[in-house]
Amino acid sequence: MPPAPAPPLRTGERPGRDDRPSEDRILATPSGDAFVVLDGVSTLSDDRPRGGWYADTLGKLIVDRLAAGSGAELSEVLHDAISVITREYALTPRASPAATVSVVRLSDTMVEAAVLGDSPVVVIGHGGTAQVLADTRLAKLVESRPQAAEYRRRLAAGSGFDTRHHQLLVELRDAQMGWINRPGGYWVAEAIPEAGRQAVTATWPRAEIAQILAATDGVSSAVDDYGLYSWTEMAASCRANGPQALVDAVHRAEEQDAHGRTWPRYKPSDDKALAHLDLTADGTSAG
Repeated sequence: MPPAPAPPLRTGERPGRDDRPSEDRILATPSGDAFVVLDGVSTLSDDRPRGGWYADTLGKLIVDRLAAGSGAELSEVLHDAISVITREYALTPRASPAATVSVVRLSDTMVEAAVLGDSPVVVIGHGGTAQVLADTRLAKLVESRPQAAEYRRRLAAGSGFDTRHHQLLVELRDAQMGWINRPGGYWVAEAIPEAGRQAVTATWPRAEIAQILAATDGVSSAVDDYGLYSWTEMAASCRANGPQALVDAVHRAEEQDAHGRTWPRYKPSDDKALAHLDLTADGTSAG
């Protein structure tokens, strides 16, 4: 039996900078019963395909498999899609663009989600309680590095996004390359298909869920790092005003902290993508 009709997926997207396109992507199946949010990660050199291409290409592969309705576990869907993009484009581990991936799939009775990298999925119950599915493996590794403490300390002191800040990020990126897609490190969609099977997954009874959010870290930072919203507040804002208004509000807040002194962070403003699904029949229940 096909799943019950899904409500319209509403989205908000914005590039971190006006002078280049966003590398975040949101794609959905034609029926609307599944969607994917990706945050593309470029290689250090521009002579290879960039993160936006990778996110777009991988996202389409994932959506095609979800639309086929095989019922495969989401981790296996990710594994299969990464296998295809790696083979067809001869991608090389540690020299390939990459992407974080969040996948949500609905059936008549269940909500399923898988997260690979720092793009969380959040479900809001009818009483307003938020449950967060997040992959924190990379964040924990980064926080263990002295460069992370140093760049935050320098920004808070007013140094701004200067040359030393960039050097610290390069050092962190070099460290990340030693941890990528390996046991004890972190997993992300790149050129090692096994990463798909390492996704963090969860399921919930559909009847218990009022709203679903999936966001790249450019949006989730508004909750996790800036404290501008709780997840319940973010969902309520999306329901009332749409996700694009929320994405724009987060961007404006970053512009008002242009030197990263209030909220020390990697860059002045990151690409942003936010997907919001309201599962309530009339859109008015609590949550």
